[in-house]
Amino acid sequence: MKFETVIGIEVHCELKTKSKMFSSAPVSFGKKPNTQVHAIDLAMPGTLPSVNQKAVEMAIRVCHALHMDIQDLLSFDRKNYFYADLPKGYQITQHYHPIGSHGYIEIDVNQENMRIDIERLHLEEDTAKLTHLSDESLIDYNRAGIPLIEIVSKPQIKNSLQACAYLEALRYLFIYTDVSDAVMAQGSMRCDINISLKPETSQQYGVKVEIKNLNSLSNVQKAIDYEIQRQTALLLDGKPILQQTRRFDEKTQTTVAMRNKETTADYRYYPEPNILPIKLDSKWIQQIKDKLPLLPKQRKDIYINQYQLSYNDARILIDHKELSDFYNQTVQICPHYQLVCHWLIGDVLSYLNKSHQSIHAILHVEDFAKLMHFVADKTLSTKQAKQVLELMMTKHKDPVSVIEEYHFQQINDDHILMKVIDEILDYQPDLIKEYSQGKTKIVGFLVGQVMQKTNGQANPQKTNQLLMKELEKRKQ
Repeated sequence: MKFETVIGIEVHCELKTKSKMFSSAPVSFGKKPNTQVHAIDLAMPGTLPSVNQKAVEMAIRVCHALHMDIQDLLSFDRKNYFYADLPKGYQITQHYHPIGSHGYIEIDVNQENMRIDIERLHLEEDTAKLTHLSDESLIDYNRAGIPLIEIVSKPQIKNSLQACAYLEALRYLFIYTDVSDAVMAQGSMRCDINISLKPETSQQYGVKVEIKNLNSLSNVQKAIDYEIQRQTALLLDGKPILQQTRRFDEKTQTTVAMRNKETTADYRYYPEPNILPIKLDSKWIQQIKDKLPLLPKQRKDIYINQYQLSYNDARILIDHKELSDFYNQTVQICPHYQLVCHWLIGDVLSYLNKSHQSIHAILHVEDFAKLMHFVADKTLSTKQAKQVLELMMTKHKDPVSVIEEYHFQQINDDHILMKVIDEILDYQPDLIKEYSQGKTKIVGFLVGQVMQKTNGQANPQKTNQLLMKELEKRKQ
């Protein structure tokens, strides 16, 4: 019997606001435990939450990017449950009226587009962080109250490849809309996978298993692949699938049961009494949309269809937002699309990876565009341009200054080149004789001599052409 896999994904993304969702406590990563906490985050008596406007704006940005219907009446609810990482004993979230609903995102799976529908996007506050030791658990409240958006997909994903493509597309979207750094290893983007199997001919979903808190695309792929194998083996053996919450164990590369779910949890949702509903201005919502930058899908379409970049080159640019931004600015003043891309994803990206610097810290768009013009019009050879670029990045100088200081300008003048060629040939008549006898490899040697006499400044292509012409003329 063949089975069909059905996967839905819940993604949590921490928003990079300066303060928390309902308090003025700072949002930061890596600080000493329990030093970034406000009395409101702990629900101390007499405290009242206040909605972070920036967090709402960021949520709306993502809603627009996901083509969602946006709820203009902002309201919050209480989700009641008792767990050590929940300081209030409840979580402030949006259950009844999520800020965004009915959206979609297009993903790229093996260079084929696929649309994944989004059910909802809602705002909520994050929980504290638990560290489990052998005989005790430690709580760090620094994370408690950090603004989160949760995005719930429709159960349309069929395998781990599609799941990873979906998560990667969302991660890019968070980065390009500037709402989060979306670093899964640091927990600023986390996901829960809901997975079930059903016979291919069945219309009814199988028993759902949830895999919690996956923190890398690699683990997502491994967890899904393992879970598909595990559930398939059980179904073929006629054994039931238990409705469970599981986790991925990196040591064993398997999913491990955390707890069974015999009944649906009763969170006793009700409207948050301390936050009155807020009517959002429709003009403000539209202004947020108007300020959105070009998103990854739009950029990829422009790069491939308009600028004629290869799929892989376009992908590398999109993988690095700063590089993509720099590229977009450069081609506005230097429309040599493939040439600019080649240098950015080659020499520039290599230097950035080694130096761990921002591209804007080492290059100016106007200077780089000028260098690309010099390469395009043969003012500089490729070798010279590489040397100029390195000095631009290390010395923070413009290309004209570097060329003048280090005498890099390429010689393209026929008269100057012929003077050097004649000088070399006049003193080496034996080489002309060898050429006459069919030893054409001598041309490369002679080009090298011209390059040496001009300190590498002669245009090698033009030198080669002039040499061939002169050798043919002097042929014995």
